[in-house]
Amino acid sequence: MAASRAFALKFISGKYQGGEFPLKQEKQIVIGRSGELDVVLAEDMVSRKHAKISTQGGKIVIEDLGSTNGTFVNGEKIKHARLKEGDRILIGTSILRLVPHVNNLQEVDEREVRQKLEQAAAAHAAQTSGKTSLMAGSIQEIPLPDLLQLFHTAKKTGVLIVKHGQEGKIYLRQGRVYYAVIDDNDSLGPDKSFNRLLTWEVADFELRPAEPQSFPVEMDSSTEALLMNAIRLLDEYRRIEKLLPPPNAPLKLPSPMVAPLRDLTPELLDVLQLALNWGNLKGVLDHSQKADAVVAESLLWLIQKEYIRVGF
Repeated sequence: MAASRAFALKFISGKYQGGEFPLKQEKQIVIGRSGELDVVLAEDMVSRKHAKISTQGGKIVIEDLGSTNGTFVNGEKIKHARLKEGDRILIGTSILRLVPHVNNLQEVDEREVRQKLEQAAAAHAAQTSGKTSLMAGSIQEIPLPDLLQLFHTAKKTGVLIVKHGQEGKIYLRQGRVYYAVIDDNDSLGPDKSFNRLLTWEVADFELRPAEPQSFPVEMDSSTEALLMNAIRLLDEYRRIEKLLPPPNAPLKLPSPMVAPLRDLTPELLDVLQLALNWGNLKGVLDHSQKADAVVAESLLWLIQKEYIRVGF
């Protein structure tokens, strides 16, 4: 990392969301709850002196100062780590990202920096007035898999609300995902809902305290296993996505049907029946218990082999 480059800590979640704190060359800053520190995060999960970030010789290093709840970089709890551009730091309920500082040729005015941070805090407070959020932000700033990995490592408990036209909920207990639902539609099942939520790339998120609630079934896989499986299925779906019909395009059986039904496996017959019953890709995916990628691949095969016709 070149010494001539300047960087800043951008708050993508927490009290100062949207604000930036420039880092000075050959200097260090201390982050914590105590009022006399460089960056003050006044919350219970932050220790009086929580972490230190040093910029020296072109290197940016973060050190945990023996905090009670820990300092996390890219989902890993650290004692000492070198930072690079784009790294995400979790301290308490604040997520910070290391970004280039655009005014790198100008002297940093500390009073102006603090004033802008307080303006960001006031704007954030106005947006979240009356809400009981533990933290909030945008998944454009931190993708959902990275966010869940941070929550897993930090053992967060609550319900993660993700809004993207629809409203998704991911329930966490000590960092472990145990239920997921979209628009409170339990018929999709928690695994399918979770996998779909990870396809969202533009959405706002909000972590709220979880209210006592029971579910008919809970997810029992580890958060790491759920993420790995969801990302694998997403890759499989995107591989064939452009070949699929539009979500609401009509699906019909050709008449006469030339392809022999006896050649179909029970799994393919199930997808054929779904296409006949619901008439479009969206209906097929929504009413199958199997993963979207698996069902879509079967449907595509049926279309290519002329068991299903697309269009009016």
